[in-house]
Amino acid sequence: MKKNPNSNRVLNPDLDSEEKKVEVSLRPGRFDQVIGRRKEKSSLKVMIQAAKARDESLDHILFHGPPGLGKTTLASVVAKEMGVPIYVTSGPAIERQGDLASILTNIESNGILFIDEIHRLHKTVEEILYPAMEDHVIDIVIGKGPSARTMRLELPKFTVIAATTRVSMLSAPLRDRFGVDFRLDYYSEKDMIEIVKQKAALLNTAIDDDAAAEIAHRARKTPRIALRLVKRVRDFAQVNNDGKITLNEVEEALKMLEIDKDGLDFLDRKILDTIISKFQGGPVGLTTLAAAISEEIDTVESVYEPYLLQEAYLQRTPRGRVATKRAYEHLGIEYVNPEQFQI
Repeated sequence: MKKNPNSNRVLNPDLDSEEKKVEVSLRPGRFDQVIGRRKEKSSLKVMIQAAKARDESLDHILFHGPPGLGKTTLASVVAKEMGVPIYVTSGPAIERQGDLASILTNIESNGILFIDEIHRLHKTVEEILYPAMEDHVIDIVIGKGPSARTMRLELPKFTVIAATTRVSMLSAPLRDRFGVDFRLDYYSEKDMIEIVKQKAALLNTAIDDDAAAEIAHRARKTPRIALRLVKRVRDFAQVNNDGKITLNEVEEALKMLEIDKDGLDFLDRKILDTIISKFQGGPVGLTTLAAAISEEIDTVESVYEPYLLQEAYLQRTPRGRVATKRAYEHLGIEYVNPEQFQI
């Protein structure tokens, strides 16, 4: 498997294979342990209570939004609150129709199938998922040519919970089969502080309030990044302060990691500096920008851009990306309005 070139980036919101076991062990098990997500929790609690009262499976659920915001966590909590098993897979892992058929025929009644990165599901596999979700049946073609025949398999009632960071890539027929979808947005700083304290406690690490606030501020409103920063700062504190995380340890550790006061790292600053220095602040096309910083187009668009756009360091225009006044100020460069360069 090709290694993700951004897997060593501290602020990368994607989860690498080595972190999965640690993150899973620290995930909340019940809704009362989930910080924030008040609207989503309220709706899900009603759905679960109603499904239990009718002894039925939940309606199919779609979670979408940037990576690292708790889509997988909510899916596992829903399964525990329902008291049913959860079967976890991902779009890229289901390569053939038979792979999905094998999973579906082994699901217990009212069980949950969680499909991560569902936007990467093969179209041929997607076609047999439609009747499975809607009518709880799958049609399997046996044989080839004139002798081929179709066999229909009845399935127990089950729930598909899917997660995606690219909801626009879902086909309309697939998206329509979800009874409810939740857009998970970035966390507030208040909730992030509570998340940092929660993760530190689960790691048996003492942390001062101002240190927790500083980590939360630099964690890009993303719990996964917050956990990663807590772990890195904990190591620093273990060596320098008997394991207790204070504001000084946070500032020194994040300085070593080149994460500045606003949560931008050297790659974020490189993007902004490239747009300003090489392209007079923009606009610059995504393909050109990616080539200028020697990164893949999809990586720039899905990993780096979301937070820079969210925090108004970048703007998307019909002609390309433009650095905002805030980007100039952050880099300490005199602001020049890009419009003066337009003809």
